[in-house]
Amino acid sequence: MSPPESLVDTVPDLDAEALSRALLEPRIIEEKMLTLIRQGRIAKWFSGYGQEAISVGTTRALDDRDYLLPMHRNLGVWTTRDVDRERLFCQLMGKEGGFTNGRDRTFHFGLPEKNLVGMISHMAAMLPVACGLGQAIRYRDADRVACAFCGDGGTREGDFHEALNLASVWDLPVLFLVENNGYGLSTPTEEAVAPDDIADAAAGYDMPGHVVDGNDVFAVIDAVREARAHARAEGPVLLELKTFRVRGHEEASGTAYVPDELIEEWTEKDPIDRFTDRVRGEGLLGPDAIEGIRADLESTVDELAEWALGQPEVSSTPEAERDAVFAPSPDPDPPSSDVKTEETRFIDALQDGLWDAMQDDEDVVLMGQDIAEYGGAFKVTDGFVDEFGNERVRNTPIIEDGALGAGMGLALEGLPAVVEMQYADFISCGFNQTVNNLATTHYRWGQPVNVTIRAPFGGGIGAGPFHSQSREAWFAHTPGLKVVVPATPRDAKGLLRTALADPNPILFFEHKKLYRSIRGEVPTGEYTLPFGEARVAREGSDATIVTYGVGVHWALEEAEHQAAENGVELEIVDLRTLVPWDRETVRQSLKKTNRLLVLHEASRTAGFGAEVAAELGEIGFELLDAPITRVAAEDLPVPNAKPLEDEIFSAEARLRPTVEDLLAF
Repeated sequence: MSPPESLVDTVPDLDAEALSRALLEPRIIEEKMLTLIRQGRIAKWFSGYGQEAISVGTTRALDDRDYLLPMHRNLGVWTTRDVDRERLFCQLMGKEGGFTNGRDRTFHFGLPEKNLVGMISHMAAMLPVACGLGQAIRYRDADRVACAFCGDGGTREGDFHEALNLASVWDLPVLFLVENNGYGLSTPTEEAVAPDDIADAAAGYDMPGHVVDGNDVFAVIDAVREARAHARAEGPVLLELKTFRVRGHEEASGTAYVPDELIEEWTEKDPIDRFTDRVRGEGLLGPDAIEGIRADLESTVDELAEWALGQPEVSSTPEAERDAVFAPSPDPDPPSSDVKTEETRFIDALQDGLWDAMQDDEDVVLMGQDIAEYGGAFKVTDGFVDEFGNERVRNTPIIEDGALGAGMGLALEGLPAVVEMQYADFISCGFNQTVNNLATTHYRWGQPVNVTIRAPFGGGIGAGPFHSQSREAWFAHTPGLKVVVPATPRDAKGLLRTALADPNPILFFEHKKLYRSIRGEVPTGEYTLPFGEARVAREGSDATIVTYGVGVHWALEEAEHQAAENGVELEIVDLRTLVPWDRETVRQSLKKTNRLLVLHEASRTAGFGAEVAAELGEIGFELLDAPITRVAAEDLPVPNAKPLEDEIFSAEARLRPTVEDLLAF
């Protein structure tokens, strides 16, 4: 066997002392944290002990402009990117002065100034986000890449496969780094992953895949540098970095499930020992120099940790926490009362609003299934690709979670993203990215996320249980999401323009039955309408119906019937947005009518109407002359046969008798 090449020859820019310091710092921080756990001074720690070569080697191999999306065991990424140590230690200790102000722990945050995007706890969830960052890099023709970490267990998640496929199809400059450390909590990798080498998955997605010795920092640096060059020029690369987790999943779980001989085997492959032996052997660093670096770091880390532990506990106020959920939004610009209008269909108003927004802002990007040449399932984006090009109107594979994660990556780079769900029902396949990633990002680390999710929803067209659901209540229950449900062409255009300008994730529900069935006067110019401001669609004095979407048209029809047949005047309040929603307008209407009915197409139990009824029961109880009542669909899946749908799903069928009972009380 020939001797290994000299480091002086193979790594001409090697600064052995700096690399030694970079490797030792996360190890010494780990040692301090383990001591603090044994002393009962901190409660939890996710250890990357023995895996430092991956984090440090990867970060040193990349340019500081490159995005890094690390995970729990990548402390070395943060230290190598030279993150402020005082703030970092406060973050790790959960003290005042940390990066998230106590809103999340360890590395669940990002630092835009360091091009770091932190993780969420759901495995592989950040890989589609890296695709969005890569998409933005290509769009801006920048000399950058996005590098996302994933554990071996996370490679079984759908997001892993959706992201690899998307990156390959679009030739994105993304590095996927699988940190294969032998275990997913207590389950050995070989019991969870079929192939011996996860890197073999790359062939299925037509990209290079390589197995790398993750405990050799020089092998990591070489592999990542080569992968970066390939990603910039040609497209994504998958690297599997073989290492081992010699500590527990987190310290409380221990390692009793790991055979002692396995830990001993990998301890002998410790990356710091291997580095030290090699640089000593080649005379690049003497024992005294290495011990001096260690002693200096131990003193610094001990001082920092003790200082951070002495910092105040995190404090805040309910008002500050509420204010942190959403990024500040621009003021609305509603149309003047004398503006020119044209009679327009609901679908055309949506199309006009989207078209105008893309003309006004060349950074707006649309994504979705069949939205380009085909124009979308409902033709809302028909003709858009001819005008704006494939870089801004992009057909995605059938990857709801992947597309939404990519939308978040675009938004992180300042490109407003509009992601169309072909049917709102399919958003269940993108639920994790919506409620756990998009919804929490601004609250956790103050990052605006301008992603608008267009969701054609609702029944009434005999489309069956998977194309007719009304799932708006799912998202109204998730802090960090805004929920919009327009009922008229005017509101559809104005509220969509508001959504596209809002630096927060928006669920924009468009009722399919309204697309071509209703018309209305719509201002021809540009305008936006405020979120959280209901509209009194019809004045009345005998009872109030609060509703939204298609329910507004049901209520208006019923109001005309009651006025003509019984001389009853119903007031109709169209909420327009569910998050935020306008309590005061509803209360003022109730103050006038003293009777309240809440109407929606969604099923009754835990529908948004329950929230309206409960809230008005608290803030308007003294105004009531009758119990608040609700009209909603049966608690059933949506049937396919149109007669069944009309009878047991459509709330319209039960509206009249309930109104009459309310008036008679």
